[in-house]
Amino acid sequence: MRRARGFSLLEVLSALALLSVLLVGVLSGIRTATRMVNAGTGSMEKLDEVRSVQRFLRNDLLQARAIPWKIDNKGVPVVFEGDERRIQFVGPLPGYLDRQGPQLQLLALVSDGQDSLRLELGSDGMSPTGASHSVGFAPEPLVTGITRGRFRYYGRQNDKSPAEWSSQWHVAGRMPELIAVELERGGDPWLLVQTPVRQSPTAINTRALARLLPNAAQY
Repeated sequence: MRRARGFSLLEVLSALALLSVLLVGVLSGIRTATRMVNAGTGSMEKLDEVRSVQRFLRNDLLQARAIPWKIDNKGVPVVFEGDERRIQFVGPLPGYLDRQGPQLQLLALVSDGQDSLRLELGSDGMSPTGASHSVGFAPEPLVTGITRGRFRYYGRQNDKSPAEWSSQWHVAGRMPELIAVELERGGDPWLLVQTPVRQSPTAINTRALARLLPNAAQY
């Protein structure tokens, strides 16, 4: 009876080498799939962040009200103020934050001390005589890591001028028609929100409301 011949050393080494190649291929495929999943998850998280910020800003700015909170040096009630770095207006806050009613809101781009900006929102409570400082909240960050950002405003400076875009809005008694928020991260556009302001100052008797404000004796 002939004894079965086993594998030679060369055959065993060849099989091990082939198995190693297969394992390397499998591990490489797993790593590639993991990177793709992580990249996809990261992209989805970034997209979710953008959508959340867009939705919050749009809902917040849409609710801006032509409610005066102070009188300017010409005796005209102020219902909205803004420049490239800050917006101040009265309106209800989105979602559960609306429990205290309309508040004087400040949306601002501020330095974070690390060569970038953050977008933050703070508020003061409103009373018939203006900002009350009794309710509201200290500025809270909405977005961090912004490399560049600005606010812009579209509307008429007066009844005779055409509507146009401007980097500032200091027109007492008048609100802009559109508000734009433009943010960049890493030199690339990250967020663009253009929101109409629903309410016209003519919808509210701002001068009647302004009679309750300090320094409003002329009304």
